[in-house]
Amino acid sequence: MIAGLILMAQFAASEELAGRLAVLQKHVERLAAISVPADLEAQKQERLSELRKAVESGVNSVEQFNELYFKIDAVRMWLWDHSAQRPRRVEGTHGDSTDAWALTNPHIELSIAKADLSITVRTKSAQWQFEPCNEDDVELKGKSLSFLSAQKREAEPFDTGYSKGMILSLTEFPDAPELQLSLCINLVGNEVVFEVVAPSEAATELEAIYWPKPVTMGNAADDFSVIPLMQGMLVPGNWPQEIHHKDLCNSRSLYMPWWGQIHDGHGVQTILETSDDAGAAYDHKPGGPTRIQPRWYASLGKLRYARSVRYVFDDAATYVAMAKRYRRYVQETGRFVSLREKLARTPNLKEVVGRPVIHVGALYHFVKEASLFNKDRIEANHSLVTFDEIAAQLRDLKAKGIGDAYVHLDGWGFYGYDNGHPDVMPVGEEQGGWEGLRRFADTCDELGYLFAVHDQYRDFYFNAVSFDDRLTLTRMDGTREEHSTWCGGPQTILSPWFSPGYVRRNHDLFAEHDIKVKGAYLDVFAVVPLEESAQKAHPMTRTECAQHRRECFNLLRARGYVVSSEEPADYLIPSLDLVHHGPYFLDPNPGGGKAIGIPIPLFNLVYHDSILLPWSMGEGGGWGVPDGDAGRLHCLLNAGLPYLSPGASEEQIAHVKEALALAERCNLEEMVNHEFLDETYRRQRTTFGDGTRVTVDFDKKEQQID
Repeated sequence: MIAGLILMAQFAASEELAGRLAVLQKHVERLAAISVPADLEAQKQERLSELRKAVESGVNSVEQFNELYFKIDAVRMWLWDHSAQRPRRVEGTHGDSTDAWALTNPHIELSIAKADLSITVRTKSAQWQFEPCNEDDVELKGKSLSFLSAQKREAEPFDTGYSKGMILSLTEFPDAPELQLSLCINLVGNEVVFEVVAPSEAATELEAIYWPKPVTMGNAADDFSVIPLMQGMLVPGNWPQEIHHKDLCNSRSLYMPWWGQIHDGHGVQTILETSDDAGAAYDHKPGGPTRIQPRWYASLGKLRYARSVRYVFDDAATYVAMAKRYRRYVQETGRFVSLREKLARTPNLKEVVGRPVIHVGALYHFVKEASLFNKDRIEANHSLVTFDEIAAQLRDLKAKGIGDAYVHLDGWGFYGYDNGHPDVMPVGEEQGGWEGLRRFADTCDELGYLFAVHDQYRDFYFNAVSFDDRLTLTRMDGTREEHSTWCGGPQTILSPWFSPGYVRRNHDLFAEHDIKVKGAYLDVFAVVPLEESAQKAHPMTRTECAQHRRECFNLLRARGYVVSSEEPADYLIPSLDLVHHGPYFLDPNPGGGKAIGIPIPLFNLVYHDSILLPWSMGEGGGWGVPDGDAGRLHCLLNAGLPYLSPGASEEQIAHVKEALALAERCNLEEMVNHEFLDETYRRQRTTFGDGTRVTVDFDKKEQQID
């Protein structure tokens, strides 16, 4: 009996080993798939042959099985170590000669001259030269200095699995002993990523760093600079106008944090990856050339975090390709939100797509301290149209065939437009009070028009009932901005730290009074650069400013509002459904004048299907529309929303309806291309994702939609 049990146990153990041995047999078979260089193929086959024989011989115990496993594993390790396709670092080299430090990869070569830290980049078809460092590399309070003044400059290799790089350390600055800088350079394919870090937190007097220096450009007609100055422009190297800007990103100076330069069909594009405290200084004297360089602003007196900029080298560059490269960047970083996604999160937005924008105002009251106060016709300083009168104007538009619209109302607050902010409640009684505004909102609802209010949480008027110095935006030296331009006169700036609280309070009051607000426009947030404050109790960085501004829009979206602002600053595009302007920069100002550079729709090439953008519909220039251009043609070319005013003529309404038909079809489509059809730049064509093509001739004021 016992002997039988022992035989059964031995048989079971033998069956188990046979099953496990089959696993090892499969392992050996698959080892043949690991490739090795040709000169090692014979060794590979010899080792595999030995393993096959060992497996065929079998095993009689667990100890023998384990021994066989480790024998197979040793061959596996040898094959992995000698594999023809084993993991490798990115290809490339480091160089350290008497004159320069160098980096290469299969796509580009980069060198940094030790004498002046000038950078040279070579691609397969072009060479790009950066200017040398100079006395303006670092701005400290009351002085500036050069990277070249660092008494100690050291470079060491720094590679990742995807890049070939180096770290350049600059220390021992005689005029700023506490200053330490690390410059990291990485080659990634056809791109170079530059990073600036200040490891020491002792440098509290820092104002800005300029690095990398400008790419050297010529002043030939085919030396183009591509700049997202507002909607965008091309600047030929020999362009006769003077163009000069130095400002943060997310402003009219740079709607988007990138720019590009093209020479003889080759291009380099600069993308500011850390844009909250970044900007650009660009300068084009009449006849050229154009100089552009990054400017890294301090954050409350320090660099605080690594600053990163990416240079994309393209031997077949166009301004369209550059816009699409930036579009890819915002998509890859999760910052692109399409209008289709925004429609899903805010169903009311469907009442704006393909609709005209009707901008109306109730009360405008200029105090005598305001610089815009009219001293010649003093009665003009108080302009009033009641809510009921505006409602009648909307009914008239409905009767003329405007079936749907987005209505933006100014001047509904206690003091009227741009006055008393942020304490603008209760609703102004002259205009009609709470009851009148409720009737107005109900009228919009009845007509099928979406009702939105103009609102403001940056200007902090001295006549605001909650005015307190401790709520204001304060500079590092303790001063604050003050002016007296707009209707309400003397004002400073409200710290964005407190803006969300005011937004919540005011819009709670709309709900309490049963006012059917479906949209809100928060003035200037999406055009004024990010701001910082040195208030002792509530210090705030620009990054925190961005967070507070986004929170304001999020509070409104949570109520089902369509949210909008003034112009399309890049960092707020995911938060916004609509902006009221996004056109071209003009001389002397965006309110009217000649085009600066050659206008191109750079912003729309990136974001057309992410945000709604209206255009004025005049025939001879206008806000953001160059003198002599028909605004309606720009509206069509960009498949934008048309502005419509009460009292519009039949001809104007006909133009609006033409634009609406196109907008309804293409508002949600990507603008995939823009092109000039002749050398005058006056005949242009855009193409959208659904295949629609819009061709305009600005001289003949003609259009064709295919």
